[in-house]
Amino acid sequence: MQFSKSFVRFNWVLVVLLYLVVVAGSFVRITGSGMGCPDWPKCFGSWVPPTQARQLPQDYKAIYLAKRTKKVEKYSKFLVAIGMEETAERIKKDPSIYKDEPFNVKRTWTEYLNRLVGFLAGNLMLFGFGWMLLRYRKSKLIWLLALNLILMGFEGWFGSLVVASNLVPWTITIHLLIALIIIGIQLYITYKINEPKSKEIKASSVIRSIIWIVFIITFYQMILGTQVREAIDQLTKQGIGRDQWTDKLGMPFYIHRSFSWLVLVAMVYLTWKNEKGEKIKLIRLALLILVIELISGVLLAYADMPGLVQTSHLVFASILFGILWMGALRLKK
Repeated sequence: MQFSKSFVRFNWVLVVLLYLVVVAGSFVRITGSGMGCPDWPKCFGSWVPPTQARQLPQDYKAIYLAKRTKKVEKYSKFLVAIGMEETAERIKKDPSIYKDEPFNVKRTWTEYLNRLVGFLAGNLMLFGFGWMLLRYRKSKLIWLLALNLILMGFEGWFGSLVVASNLVPWTITIHLLIALIIIGIQLYITYKINEPKSKEIKASSVIRSIIWIVFIITFYQMILGTQVREAIDQLTKQGIGRDQWTDKLGMPFYIHRSFSWLVLVAMVYLTWKNEKGEKIKLIRLALLILVIELISGVLLAYADMPGLVQTSHLVFASILFGILWMGALRLKK
């Protein structure tokens, strides 16, 4: 089936917007703005959040604590229903979940803008589904787009649980996992609708195999890296300094660090094979992005440079994920 240029471009715009959602989410995390809006989908009970504390009722903390407690109860029942009784009980008894968050206008608007980007991405995806339904309903891709739309809705709902549980660490990891799956599906859809016009890249079985291996490791690394970051946040809350992090983080940190070097070695070997043969530009780009991503990781681990470095680390890892996934799709025998 032939898809119009405008539809192809629209899907590329959607890919970019999904990446902006990841960027916005990371920025919320580094600024500690995750609880900037204590409720969801509204923010302090309004579609446009307040700019001053005096615009809030005097007992706003008690109001939103009651709402959060009610949502945690529903969340716990859901976990029990899927067989996670221990996790549900641990969340209900976690005192940090019920901790008051004072109003901070910067954090509130940072979280609000993050939600706006997510809202825009979700509505564009809904618009794209309607477009395909009207013009290309015979395409099998419509089912994949429908699945991605459902995942986008689930991601929004799960985001409300992340807020309700006061950013319980493992919920953030799942939040990122779903986001990567959504990006992966959208990239596949974009590739398929443009497939007749895209030139397939011929590559040896060695290059194709290494691309897949590096892609799988990168995907795992992103999930593991989020868990390491969550552990560091917990250590920081406990007043444990950077000099003790390595001992406290344990095996996940060592695996994450070791796999980073494994990916680098694999990519250097892949680039060497590529330069001897096919000279595929996509592989050169992947190596460049990987080097930048590793440098940001080193700065995070050893140079005490959080903030935007943390955002860049996640963003470049996400871009590498997308490049490797597109490479795995486009490289043919």
